[in-house]
Amino acid sequence: MTAPLWRWLPAAACMLIIFLLSARTGNQLDGWLPWAQELFPGLKSFDPVHYFAYFVLALTFAYGFGFRRIDARRALYVILLSIAYGATDEWHQAYVPGRSPDWADLLHDGIGAAAAAVVLVVWRLWRLRGSRTRNYSG
Repeated sequence: MTAPLWRWLPAAACMLIIFLLSARTGNQLDGWLPWAQELFPGLKSFDPVHYFAYFVLALTFAYGFGFRRIDARRALYVILLSIAYGATDEWHQAYVPGRSPDWADLLHDGIGAAAAAVVLVVWRLWRLRGSRTRNYSG
């Protein structure tokens, strides 16, 4: 059974947010950096944002597939979908003034997505282990 279509709305919203942020020019982002550095001292660039954004995107993709059914195969799909979207995002940035595609950004996107997939698979295994323990202790 497949997940209902509405379960993919968070992923669509997350992709839209990433797209809109990627459409900011280099000058606009440079203006945001000092404000972000006040919130997060030590932030030198927006590179860490890639980890976070694609961690969240991967979670929304997993939600679309159904969190409770996440397994290694679906986790791989989540990672691949996230990287594919990251690649389209980098391509899009080639057309934004003051921005350019960057392989390092795509790597950060993939790492963020993979971290989310690992967390979800471990969470599912922990839940399955807990349910087996409860079933045997009765």
